[in-house]
Amino acid sequence: MAERTRRLILAAILIFAAALPMQWLSAQAAGEDNPDARPPVTKADVRIVKRAGEILNSESKWNRADTRICPADAKTFSLYCALEKATNQVTGKFEHRGAAMQEARIVVDEIAPNRKKYNHRLMDYNNDPTTTFADIQVFFRLLEDRITKRLEEESQNRGK
Repeated sequence: MAERTRRLILAAILIFAAALPMQWLSAQAAGEDNPDARPPVTKADVRIVKRAGEILNSESKWNRADTRICPADAKTFSLYCALEKATNQVTGKFEHRGAAMQEARIVVDEIAPNRKKYNHRLMDYNNDPTTTFADIQVFFRLLEDRITKRLEEESQNRGK
């Protein structure tokens, strides 16, 4: 009886161990929302950031009351919506956790003095009363520099 119990336990452990990678892969395929995702950057991500900066190139175009709902016919744009619109224009498909969006969140982590109070980094940084339009312009420069640097590093690493 003890031998049979050991075999059943071993079989259960093996089945569980085999199921874990499959569960992880299905979660990835389902596109689960991972706030720490770091997808590889591409030249398209640099174009996305440049285009977002063009979309949000004047204070009169800045929507200071972001809700992360981005109407197609909008005349003003938050950081999030400028990046969403630029992503759609450059790639034809918006990805909430795409490389440009994720790197944008990291820039907010690095520059926003009130970051610890934010629930949604891009929206809350955009809506923060201490954020100025000059800060938005610095944000885009830092984001473009960050993605360009990562692109160079990833290209070098692929060449090794």
